[in-house]
Amino acid sequence: MDRSATVCIVGGGPAGMMAGLLLARAGVAVTVIEKHADFLRDFRGDTIHPSTLDLMDALGLGDAFRALPQRRVETLSGVVAGRAFRVADFRHLPTRNRFIALMPQWDFLNFLAREAGRYPGFRLRMRTEGLGLVEAGGRVAGVRVRGPEGAGEIRADLVLCADGRHSLMRAEAGLRPRSFGAPMDVLWFRLSRREDDADATAGRFGRGRILVTIDRGTHWQCAYVVPKGGDARLRAEGLAAFRARIADLAPFLADRVGEIAAFADVKLLTVAVDRLERWHRPGLLCIGDAAHAMSPLGGVGINLAIQDAVAAANRLAGPLRRGGVTEADLAAVQRRRMPPVRLTQGLQRLIQDRVIARVLDGGAPDGAPDGSPLRPPLMLRLLDALPVLQRLPARIVGLGFRPERVAAGPQAVP
Repeated sequence: MDRSATVCIVGGGPAGMMAGLLLARAGVAVTVIEKHADFLRDFRGDTIHPSTLDLMDALGLGDAFRALPQRRVETLSGVVAGRAFRVADFRHLPTRNRFIALMPQWDFLNFLAREAGRYPGFRLRMRTEGLGLVEAGGRVAGVRVRGPEGAGEIRADLVLCADGRHSLMRAEAGLRPRSFGAPMDVLWFRLSRREDDADATAGRFGRGRILVTIDRGTHWQCAYVVPKGGDARLRAEGLAAFRARIADLAPFLADRVGEIAAFADVKLLTVAVDRLERWHRPGLLCIGDAAHAMSPLGGVGINLAIQDAVAAANRLAGPLRRGGVTEADLAAVQRRRMPPVRLTQGLQRLIQDRVIARVLDGGAPDGAPDGSPLRPPLMLRLLDALPVLQRLPARIVGLGFRPERVAAGPQAVP
């Protein structure tokens, strides 16, 4: 199987599919390879932020996107000792879409694939795995692949690595991320939702334990936060103890924790925060998680990945059409995207160290002595008491530090 394309994108996640759509729209021949047969992955990031919703509108896809099944989140809260404190209010954002949309990631990726497929230069090859890089003349010149048609190569002027935090292409290119560590891991599971459930999407805090409940309409998607490496210890305590922890943090779920039939129903997400100091080599650029793994705090990883894709398409579509992307072009994409990545990771690390780690250690983020009732930290109380302050975290989560807009330019007519 030998093919050629102007751009070969490795990885059919949010960054890869968005980059494929935007580059094909700009008249660039694009091949996206995805090693799986479909996009059906459970407990992937399912948050579509206002900046991405605005992008859908800018592309003329807003109405079609809103027709997809989804849940809207207009506010975020933290629950401490049974009391809810509102921390973010998206209803005042300076944008048309003043909410976060929750939908299964596979629905979002199928939507992007369908829209990208309207452009003649777009190709999506499922069940096609990237095995390594093709090098020629001192630069990356394509990808060695294996797919339904057998093994071969896809030659390309540019390889976009969008194959996630464990990127094989990144390793093949000799690019090594700098790790910042994380004090936590996350256990994902789901419980049924009932019509009379009044509790909204929220983070719930107790000494030594944190639970996030996300309203998915038909069910609650739940994230139980454990200290880094604490998964084995929690499983050793037994399923009954785990169910009791959930019921203690979210009493309204106490009558359905039995739906967790076995620990096989609980999936581990190993949290990592890292980034490349250099995202590119001649002929190759990393974006999304391949360039910077984000903490799940705020669910902003998808947002950052999509913004990377927009910035890359804006900068590179013209040079790609003209037949030559220089390393200066690739460096310009990194230069534009690195500041918001650093700021976002810095804020995530601050929250992880000052709040998450202290709660998981059994302490309190406000420094209250061990054994005393857990008190909400001062910042949480201020945000709840002064609603105008809730607009700042909403803006950081919903729009990010540098939201990207689609550049005007040539379009291929679908």
